[in-house]
Amino acid sequence: MGRIAGRFARVEPRRRARRLVLGPLSDLPRKNCWTIAEWAGDTTPDGLQHLLGRAKWDADAVRDDVRGYVVEHLHDDQVVLVVDETGDVKKGTRTVGVQRQYTGTAGLIENAQVAVYLVYAGRRGHAAVDRELYVPRSWTSDPDRCLAAGLGKETSFATKPELAARMVARFQDAGHRAAWVAGDEVYGGNPKLRGVLEERGTGYVLAVACSHEVTTGAGKFRADTLAQKIPKRAWQKLSAGTGAKGHRFSNWAVIDLADPTPGSRQLLIRRNRTTGELAYYRCYSPRPVPLAELVRVAGSRWRVEEFFQAGKGLAALDEHQVRRYTSWSRWVTLAMLAHAFLAIVRAHEHARHPASDARIPLTGNEIQHLFIALVVRPALDAVHRLGWSDWRRRHQARSQTSHYQRQAAQA
Repeated sequence: MGRIAGRFARVEPRRRARRLVLGPLSDLPRKNCWTIAEWAGDTTPDGLQHLLGRAKWDADAVRDDVRGYVVEHLHDDQVVLVVDETGDVKKGTRTVGVQRQYTGTAGLIENAQVAVYLVYAGRRGHAAVDRELYVPRSWTSDPDRCLAAGLGKETSFATKPELAARMVARFQDAGHRAAWVAGDEVYGGNPKLRGVLEERGTGYVLAVACSHEVTTGAGKFRADTLAQKIPKRAWQKLSAGTGAKGHRFSNWAVIDLADPTPGSRQLLIRRNRTTGELAYYRCYSPRPVPLAELVRVAGSRWRVEEFFQAGKGLAALDEHQVRRYTSWSRWVTLAMLAHAFLAIVRAHEHARHPASDARIPLTGNEIQHLFIALVVRPALDAVHRLGWSDWRRRHQARSQTSHYQRQAAQA
């Protein structure tokens, strides 16, 4: 918290920010301003809601602090920056950026809010270092709607790959080095993103569809057509990293692509050793690298899925109940800081106490449990609990009366 203390001009928002970082790390079943305020010892949620919506502090400056914190403690010369989006299912139409759109969280088209994250994936651990809210055209074409949600009338539409390019540029312009970028088909199929990365001399391994066309010395082909031409001896069994059940072995092959501009370009193909299913990746590096390095980068993409799981499960990344952009950016930034704290403590503990036959290293879940139980342990008496019960019932009574009055007026 000392890293971000200077971003708050007054002591009150600084203390509330601390509570809003501790709250998501708690063992509360639901984490929002109401539950966190009660858990932290506040008499009402007004202070936390003020911090998110009206207090004067810059969430982007805190985001930069989080980025520096992560890079300092998880530093890796061969780091992979992973870009991916995640959706939060929402009701209604007034929450910033919400519309009916596909989200992998639900696995179908839902009324949802989608954000793109940049995850720093190194050998010691991984954590998010940037975020951008995806604002659909249905919003950017309506300036009044954007203004009401705190976006500003000048907000312009940006695709997810454009948001990814913006975050990578911001990371590198801050003086940090990134050897590689990884992402799924949404990003691999976008030539503008690939061009931006190549201009910056940043290598990438980006997934592409089977219908993606590439140019080789023999001509232009679809990716799946080239896969059929690979001889058996060209496939190599390699691990893309370790998972919960051990190494993730697959068969891999690589095909050199023809391009007159400097740099090494390949089509990387992965074949599942059990089902035979194929996956394709468009690759670039300033200098030729071995196949094992491309496989390592491709396997790093799964770190973003682990971040989404831990960020939502341990740091309440998706439990924001806010409508305006300012409140959204502040909540997710503090949630990123909470998750980064767990990731960095985990990295340091693994360095001090490597795995043994008797026990596995500390996990993020176990660190969260011990931290709250042994370090924080808020002691709340019966008077505090009863006061919150009274406040909730009074607030719900006002809401009920308001709904009835609105219903009567409409009738």
